[in-house]
Amino acid sequence: MEGVYRLINQNPLGSAAGFGSSFPVDRDITTRLLGFSGMHVSSINAQMNRGKTEWAASAALSAIASTVSKLAMDMVLFMGQNFNFLSLPPELTTGSSIMPHKKNPDVLELIRARGNRLVQLPAAISSVTTNLISGYHRDFQLLKEILHPALDELGRCLDMMHFVVDRIRVNPEILKEEPYQYLFTVEEVNARVMKGIPFRDAYKEVAADIEQGRYRPGREPAYTHLGSIGNPGLSDIETKLEQSFGAFRFVQFTEIVEAMRSYYRKK
Repeated sequence: MEGVYRLINQNPLGSAAGFGSSFPVDRDITTRLLGFSGMHVSSINAQMNRGKTEWAASAALSAIASTVSKLAMDMVLFMGQNFNFLSLPPELTTGSSIMPHKKNPDVLELIRARGNRLVQLPAAISSVTTNLISGYHRDFQLLKEILHPALDELGRCLDMMHFVVDRIRVNPEILKEEPYQYLFTVEEVNARVMKGIPFRDAYKEVAADIEQGRYRPGREPAYTHLGSIGNPGLSDIETKLEQSFGAFRFVQFTEIVEAMRSYYRKK
């Protein structure tokens, strides 16, 4: 979204129908007063970007929706009894229509469905604009019917996912269960390598221990490098997020009005 914001935060005013205006408009003034980061210099290019601008925004929304949908799918899967990694509190689940023990993660399934639907946004935009010749067409009016509701829907999905993630429960004892005893075989190989055993030999030794029933798994992963599960670098990620958020500068309506009043007072 930050990339799209930089792409489209350019002032198109003054391009008129695509060739500029015979009125001596000062496009620098409108760019400054309305808070654009820059000017869409070519009038023809500004007009030709109708449809492309909406497509770029829809592509970014689609990417976010895809991530949200995939997260919802993973959570649904890992809540199943075959995994039991996660659970939701009762207020975020519904009862089964027939099985009294079952709790359905309906909220996640609905987020998943809405996210999957939003993934199709670029295709919906393209379906309106693909065969249009250059210039303005009334067809572009329909793009608002596609894009604006999608913004609202994705916002609601993000709000709901945030609400769910804050309340999700993680099973801290899951790795003690039998299916996960071989999860740390690589740790054992690496530990032997650190003691000077060649990787190929360490690999064969651990494989032989497993086959002969001698393998006793450790449960403490030794990940230390930045970005690994032992050192996820959350503060670095937070800094990057703050930098991205800081790149957005949405001018408030009141600021625009006051800037115009100040300009005309000086005139």
